[in-house]
Amino acid sequence: MASTKQQKVARLLQKELGDIFQKKSKLFENKMITVTVVRISPDLLIAKVYLSIYPSKNNENTLALIREHASEIRYELGNRIRHQVRKIPELNFFIDDSLDYIENIDRLLNEDQHKDDDQNQDNGQDTKNDE
Repeated sequence: MASTKQQKVARLLQKELGDIFQKKSKLFENKMITVTVVRISPDLLIAKVYLSIYPSKNNENTLALIREHASEIRYELGNRIRHQVRKIPELNFFIDDSLDYIENIDRLLNEDQHKDDDQNQDNGQDTKNDE
């Protein structure tokens, strides 16, 4: 369970990193990058940053580009939060694919429902033809 200080720093990082990605979207192929979750270590020195990238094509390439520019992003973050934390955490970026997972489940459920509807219609038509 994260301490109150960890939660506060994580929220601060999420807000500031979201703003940084919004302002530097041209650097990242004009993709919309959303910081979905930030998890920070108890010593506040390592932050795992989970990103949602839209459009989701070539997510791995965009993530690689973000990782290449991690030092620039950390520097920009440091300029923004230097009066609020003692040390700027090391940033590790990951893709948050939970939205893709939810979308896939929703698609599968809709397909299953359409199959059931089609079967019910076929069964209903067959009984009318038999009468």
